[in-house]
Amino acid sequence: MKKIYFLLFFSTISMLAKSQQIDAPFRLRSDLLLQTNKVTNKGLDVNIPLKTAVLQKDSLQFPIIYNQQPLLNWEIATSIRHCTAYRIVVASSIKLLNSNKPDFWDSKRIISTQNHTRYQGAPLIPGKIYYWKVQIWNEKNIPSQFSAIQSFYLAAQDAANEFSRYPLTASIEFPERTINKGMGTYFFDFGKDALAQLTFRLTSNDTNTVWIEAGEACNNQQSVDIHPGQNIRYIKIPLLLKKGTHNYTIEWPANVKRNARNPIKMPHYIGEVYPFRYVSISNFNGTLLPSAVQRKMIFYPFDEQSSSFTSSDTVLNQVWDLCKYSIKATSFTGCYVDGDRERIPYEADALINQLSHYSVDAEYTMARNSMVYLIYNPTWPTEWSLQNVPIAWNDYWYTGDDSFLKKYYSELQKKMLLALVEDNGLISTKTNKQTPEFLQSIHIVKAFDGKSDLRDIVDWPQQQNGYIGTEKQYSGETDGFVFSTYNSVVNAWYYQNLLLMQKIALLLNKPADANFYKQLSNKVYQSFQQVFVDKKSGLIKDGDTTNHNSLHSSMFALAFGLVPKNNVDAVISFIKSRKMACSVYGAQFLLDALYENGQGEYALELLTSTAQRSWYNMIRVGSTISMEAWDKLYKPNLDLNHAWGAAPANLIVRKLMGVEPLSAGGDTIQIKPQFGHLQFAKLTTTILSGALTIAFNKSNLSETMEVHLPGNTISTIFMPYNPLKPHLQIDGKDSKIEPVNGYFMIQNVTAGKHLMMTN
Repeated sequence: MKKIYFLLFFSTISMLAKSQQIDAPFRLRSDLLLQTNKVTNKGLDVNIPLKTAVLQKDSLQFPIIYNQQPLLNWEIATSIRHCTAYRIVVASSIKLLNSNKPDFWDSKRIISTQNHTRYQGAPLIPGKIYYWKVQIWNEKNIPSQFSAIQSFYLAAQDAANEFSRYPLTASIEFPERTINKGMGTYFFDFGKDALAQLTFRLTSNDTNTVWIEAGEACNNQQSVDIHPGQNIRYIKIPLLLKKGTHNYTIEWPANVKRNARNPIKMPHYIGEVYPFRYVSISNFNGTLLPSAVQRKMIFYPFDEQSSSFTSSDTVLNQVWDLCKYSIKATSFTGCYVDGDRERIPYEADALINQLSHYSVDAEYTMARNSMVYLIYNPTWPTEWSLQNVPIAWNDYWYTGDDSFLKKYYSELQKKMLLALVEDNGLISTKTNKQTPEFLQSIHIVKAFDGKSDLRDIVDWPQQQNGYIGTEKQYSGETDGFVFSTYNSVVNAWYYQNLLLMQKIALLLNKPADANFYKQLSNKVYQSFQQVFVDKKSGLIKDGDTTNHNSLHSSMFALAFGLVPKNNVDAVISFIKSRKMACSVYGAQFLLDALYENGQGEYALELLTSTAQRSWYNMIRVGSTISMEAWDKLYKPNLDLNHAWGAAPANLIVRKLMGVEPLSAGGDTIQIKPQFGHLQFAKLTTTILSGALTIAFNKSNLSETMEVHLPGNTISTIFMPYNPLKPHLQIDGKDSKIEPVNGYFMIQNVTAGKHLMMTN
């Protein structure tokens, strides 16, 4: 009997202890990487322990940490509104970790509200695997169990690999549609374009040659288009069959023109890829099943579940799907490149790609490694150089990690083009200040056209002869921009750089630099008003020697805060009159400007437009990846795999649904939607703290917005105000919050599910 009571006593104590425990942390990241123990072979998952894979580096791939003080992140259950402390333990073996005898770091209990920290234990030794786990305490000081163990391999840092990265991954895909056209000819449709490899499993009674065609476009939905356009891909390859059943992998030929331009090369463990959706085989004497044809799509690791979006507007839903897939499909080199044609990183492509990548997947290392490449391998447009600072700031703002800013601060200073500043505070590329020393300082070498200097671009292409049409007034994509000695678009970018560098300098404890940037930004603002603002109309002139007003001069000035309040209405009216008179690149900043100035309804009209200059047009002409331009008519040599055309992926998240970090790393979040005419919309997006969901519904009686916030986060939520439904309820209780500027502002909203309703 005593034994029974004894067991009951300790069982009760154990149950009470468990009831006093909170959920353990999960989804641990080592230097921003998830699943750092995952092993692959040529992109495909293999069930091999990391410890074994490290001994087979030539044949197996796995994520690699290069940082000897890696950033450690973890997610917290939504039931935990506030974390008050954490404990991290790091060891060189699982045995030591499980026995709570860590030989590298035991942080002990650290009082903190954050769910991330930098490793601060004994020096890590490159060439080793390390194991770590984390425990947290909630606002009631109740501890969790330790998380599951995360392991990672640490490599020695070198010039080619400064930041942690994943290896490329792959997925095996089969055709969605097969047509037996008779006479030994088959046609296959994989449903979407992809950068991929192609394999067949064929049975032949003798040796004979079959013809393989692959391409991005088709004719009449049953044959590969052999004349799709200058850079829309098509290839025809002979394949010699052997007698019997064999596997065949198509060898893509080298692209001589591209290789002459120093592209990003595919890693040896993957091999060459080619963009295609459609495949045909002809002169094949045998029965061909769909399973005999496989496509191996190559991409940087991508979490499909990290984001989703749907709404009452079917066009918007299709645009989202197009742009989300575009980010995955164009990641095939592991670096942000312009597309398949050149496979070269461009700063402008990288900025849009970065924001869209962050929006559809909580992945930050591809952007970081692209930034390093661009520092030393810049391109020639003036504005592109000025996009290094915004890209670097985004990296910090979304990750909370200042390591890139610290290391490359001096390089970012040069990329601001301070050497081109004139007495009026503005910069110009046309005043003979582009000396060899200056160009060398920003790592400019000869461009493809043999020139070696910066040139203002505004938008691309600048001039294009031929088709203009009812939706355009000028050829090219610059809306007739008149280039002068002083360029308003260039100086708008320069002003934006100064504002961001002031923040960076303060962050890095450089107050003198911060003050310098502040004074210079004030001077630029004043000079901008004097040189570029039309005194009568309030519109923005293209340059100092012209009275021409383009869409670009107005939209960049508006996006970067250079339009005085009393001129905003006039500038917005002008912007609306120009419609979509910019490229797919410029559209990012056009919509940013509109959303930042409360023009969500008009911005939504552009996002959902079905005109020729629209994202829907990309879908209509048959592309499944965002295109380099709106249509071949505007850029005959466009390609069908350009991520800079995927701006809606970030615009829907950041602006339409209004989700943006309020603090570095996303510990605090702003949700300020502009739903426009949508009757309902639902978004899931993921930040470092975890997944966040917003669901909006509008009816005749009420409007509701349900928000599900990840654990240990705080949000400021702006519920749209409708004068016809002026009463606000929060989680079923009446609120006394008064509307301001079209919103009810609800502050300090903690983790978990919350319902806002107006009626």
